[in-house]
Amino acid sequence: MKKFLGVVPLLAALMITSTAEAEYEAKSDTGTGFFNYVENRRREIREKQLNDEQKKLVTDIIEARERLPREPKEGDPVPAVFEGDDMVYYSGSGEFIATGKVDIIQLDGHRFQSDEATGNTKEQVVRVDGKAHVLQLMEGAPRVTLDGYKTVYNYGKKTGTMGEAEGKMGEYYLTGKRFEFYPDHIVVYNGTQTKCGAKSPDYHLSAERMEIWPEQVIRMYNVKLWIKNKVVGTKSYEERQLGDKEKNYFPRIGYNSDHGVYIRDNFEIHLLPHLNLDIGAYVETKKGVRSNAELDYSNRELRGVVKYGFYDDSDARWIQKEPSLNLTYEKHFGGLPLTYRFEGEYGHWRQNAITSTHQEYEFKLIHDPILIGKFVLFLDTSYKITKDDAKNVDSGKTTTRGINYNILLGREFNERLAAYVSYSYEKNNATNSLFRFDVDNYSRKLQAGVSYFLTPKDRLVVGLKWDADNNKLDDIDYYWYHDLHCSQAVVRWRGKRKKLEVHWEFTPW
Repeated sequence: MKKFLGVVPLLAALMITSTAEAEYEAKSDTGTGFFNYVENRRREIREKQLNDEQKKLVTDIIEARERLPREPKEGDPVPAVFEGDDMVYYSGSGEFIATGKVDIIQLDGHRFQSDEATGNTKEQVVRVDGKAHVLQLMEGAPRVTLDGYKTVYNYGKKTGTMGEAEGKMGEYYLTGKRFEFYPDHIVVYNGTQTKCGAKSPDYHLSAERMEIWPEQVIRMYNVKLWIKNKVVGTKSYEERQLGDKEKNYFPRIGYNSDHGVYIRDNFEIHLLPHLNLDIGAYVETKKGVRSNAELDYSNRELRGVVKYGFYDDSDARWIQKEPSLNLTYEKHFGGLPLTYRFEGEYGHWRQNAITSTHQEYEFKLIHDPILIGKFVLFLDTSYKITKDDAKNVDSGKTTTRGINYNILLGREFNERLAAYVSYSYEKNNATNSLFRFDVDNYSRKLQAGVSYFLTPKDRLVVGLKWDADNNKLDDIDYYWYHDLHCSQAVVRWRGKRKKLEVHWEFTPW
């Protein structure tokens, strides 16, 4: 009965708005990645909040538990409460018939509702031929809300089946031709899932079989990726951790002043447990096709990736890896508010006429977000060694080593306004690096930005970057984000460079 005894305080705690901090790591060259952190954090809080139906279940469970004649002992069946406008019960056999607003609550976090139900209390079975509504809110399992037909459920064994149904599991909207319930997982046959809440979703995944596991994992077999009613890709297997930042497998379409109209897409092929082949494709009107492939092994804290092909940075500069091996090990220090990361890369790089054996080794310390009143502070530091050995250029053998650090202070003033300022030092720069890739012309950098929602669907962002080595403005970017329900259009004007970027992408959250 360990789960039952702990479920009431757990569910009561869920009624409180979560203050958990999302991970932050800047992706923009003017620091505006902080606003992605802000939006992801707000999204996570919304997802963790209980809706009115879930709050009522928590309240009803607490009240029902207080009415129990005694505290259940370990090994006892989980208590259940039956209500209905009209109920007939046969004490000898345990059979019952309930009609009119039937409401069955199992005190470990389940609710079962219908207009008519039959069953057996001794066998702990409920049967509904018509429509049934099922709610799951229990420790260590995804939150599930389902409406389906032809349901048989054994609330003692926690097993059962449901015919054609639809609903929500965690942040995913689900449909399925058949649901099977087991004590430790749920199986969905011929199902679909999406984070798009539209009646006709902009995008979704379909699978012959889905498995939803208590450790917040969803596994899918023979998967199809859909945009509206068109299949845009297939995969034999897909696994996702609920709540994790997930890859966007749907295409991004855009325009860039340097490259013209482009389409960017990613494809993943599952090979073995923990081993995937990821393929990226980039097609533009001015320079044609670029692509890359990655053989990716990930297992707990360790990740190893063999990369081959073309990669770009935030300034649309390209590098070719032919190939390169990346190894990363990241782990949180026990009870300390620190994460450490080892990262190394060894491979052959090419950019224009320059080719080199390229090596990077870095040890990084990242402090957990620090809340200071209404502000949040991010701190990280690293020691990095970069080596290049180019045979086809003068002074092609270079080594740069040194300490780097980044300090960022941000604040959400209200639901519409947020801002940040940061200061960083990066030893690697264009003066000591062989390749012009993912580096600035200077080492000391000051960044600042502000984000403001004009409407619930329209957000303006300004971000600037200051060259603190030479005391001059290096970059200023202006963004307009427009939400299109399940996709987003982004317009970026690079003020110093007089360049326009526009892109449209699906936002599967």
